[in-house]
Amino acid sequence: MHDPHEPHFALTKRILRYAKGTLSVGLHLSYGSVQSLTAYSDTDRAGCPDSRRSTLGYCIFLGDNLVSWSSKLQMTVPRSSVEAKYRDMAHVMAECYWLRQLLHELHISIPSAIVVYCDNVSVVYMTANMVYHRRTKHIEIDIHFICEKVALGEVHVLHVPSSHQFADIMTKGPVFASMTFPL
Repeated sequence: MHDPHEPHFALTKRILRYAKGTLSVGLHLSYGSVQSLTAYSDTDRAGCPDSRRSTLGYCIFLGDNLVSWSSKLQMTVPRSSVEAKYRDMAHVMAECYWLRQLLHELHISIPSAIVVYCDNVSVVYMTANMVYHRRTKHIEIDIHFICEKVALGEVHVLHVPSSHQFADIMTKGPVFASMTFPL
């Protein structure tokens, strides 16, 4: 910048204070083989008090290393917690496939299926049971995308107890302090 003003200096100071205050927090990368891609998906249903939209969040690990994460409001208001979590899972799977393709272009292969953990048992059952989907026509595209990947054996969707759900960091603020250590 050729002509910085007071707001620019204030922002610079804020960034430096943030950096100083978070020196002990970071991503710890371990060296080793990258044989697996694992994702944790979570959604808080109607978490926004104004719009009643859900916050979807996920964490994706390459081996033991956290490589991708996100937390954002869904674009539409879900009619059920299953719908909110299923839409989140479809988004997570698309991100996992993008990462797998990127790794393939870098000549790094992931021989095993992608594992996606979700804390909603209904969503886990829906990925393996197409008959159950009659009541969920409004999320049909996401259902077919996920079920196709599960049927091909490219993805395994497993249940994880809420107490072990890493993606809670992205959707539930107070949990952040207790969950930063495992990452």
